[in-house]
Amino acid sequence: MSLPLHIVLVHPEIPQNTGAIGRLCVGLDAPLHLIRPLGFAMTSAWLKRAGLDYWAHLDLRLHDTWDAFLAATNPARFHLASTRGRHTLYACRFNPGDAIIFGNESRGLPPPFYQQYADALFCIPMPGVHARSLNLANAVAVVAYEAWRQLQPAIDTSHPAATPTPP
Repeated sequence: MSLPLHIVLVHPEIPQNTGAIGRLCVGLDAPLHLIRPLGFAMTSAWLKRAGLDYWAHLDLRLHDTWDAFLAATNPARFHLASTRGRHTLYACRFNPGDAIIFGNESRGLPPPFYQQYADALFCIPMPGVHARSLNLANAVAVVAYEAWRQLQPAIDTSHPAATPTPP
């Protein structure tokens, strides 16, 4: 069953992260939105390598600006991942049509977002005392699978990947 959410990267910088996130989106059947400027070319070998042969199956949508994304997509609600979040991921309630927004690797979200979307900011709990943030691809995976878990009426155990193979 697909993930009826939009995964959005605002100004991503590292092609390997974006490639891994693209592969994740194929696994969840979720669209990936990239908001320019990007810190790499879409022809980057690192981007292609991280996404392997999944690129042909990815619902990839490029947007020149945040406003262009909003006009094209008109998401029902926003959830913005940030170390400055006022509540944790596990307080979020995801609904079909929502957009999950992630900033870039070095600066996070654009500065105006912190005020404009203050109530929609959430953080991923990190009990480690020395951690500032997670790798972007890891953060997207944690959040996307929590959203998927919430939106599934029940996990479909008929798919081979849903049931572990006994040792």
